[in-house]
Amino acid sequence: MSEVTIVGAGVCGLVAATAFAEAGFRVRLCEATAELGGDAASWLAGGMLAPHCEAESASSAIVAPGLKAIEWWHDHASSVSRSGTLVVDPGRGGAELRRFAARTQGHETLDAEAVASLEPALDGRFRHALFFPDEAHLQPRVALTELESRLRRHGASMEFGTVADPRQMDGMVLDCRGARADAPGLRCVRGEMLLLRCPDVSLSRPVRILHPRWPVYVVPHGDDRVMVGASMIESDDRRGITLRSTVELMNAAYALHPAFADAELLEARSGLRPAFADNMPRLVRNGPVLALAGAYRHGFLLAPDLAGQAVRMALQEGIVA
Repeated sequence: MSEVTIVGAGVCGLVAATAFAEAGFRVRLCEATAELGGDAASWLAGGMLAPHCEAESASSAIVAPGLKAIEWWHDHASSVSRSGTLVVDPGRGGAELRRFAARTQGHETLDAEAVASLEPALDGRFRHALFFPDEAHLQPRVALTELESRLRRHGASMEFGTVADPRQMDGMVLDCRGARADAPGLRCVRGEMLLLRCPDVSLSRPVRILHPRWPVYVVPHGDDRVMVGASMIESDDRRGITLRSTVELMNAAYALHPAFADAELLEARSGLRPAFADNMPRLVRNGPVLALAGAYRHGFLLAPDLAGQAVRMALQEGIVA
């Protein structure tokens, strides 16, 4: 078997490693942190598989591979829930909801009764909403842990606590180090999130709240937990979450349902998401190294497609498994 070395064990690295292993390659995966998760932005992700919603602020080219990614994750992770996405506008006028509807496809418009039928916890909270039935979500930490276990069963070499420079490694190397990847034009977008436990608000699907500065999403993660995120701040600041963002995320959750005021705050964290100017990830050839870079908000959504591209590129270049 031919060998591929993948540097970085975030969602892109783990998905790429899985794709190469399933294609018959011998996989070596190197990760600088001592254990899975570390400071990877994907460990803090909401886990939404929402191509139609993401197309509101990204290229429509995201939709087709994003829908295929739902199938990929359904085959590789136990926590996938295919229950759609709900989009609400706390403003009384509904202008933001109409704008969002005009920029997206694949949705249904719901009245207050339909919203309550879909999410009983939101009964009486919103007069109108958009529902995207083809979308899904998963629990990121469960899914990433399952990919790690699957790779070990495939016989992959998993080297945590190993700081590796892709340019100094032999053979085929895939750089999946996120914000640290060696890819020209890459910038950092700071994202901040809260993890809450709130038994009083039971949600079955992600709810996107059309916040004045950036959309806030509330995603159920099981065991009465919800993830609330995430800010989009152009910065490479690696500090912890700021007070301003904490307050804004808390206010957004409270606007969705007042019972969140009594939620238990389990985590409040920040991470850096790598992005190119168009906010779309891509494969970048940098000398002998291939980088899967710029995942930004779309790591879980587009990693399966990009990993497949990387495998096909390896085969076309004669690196036969």
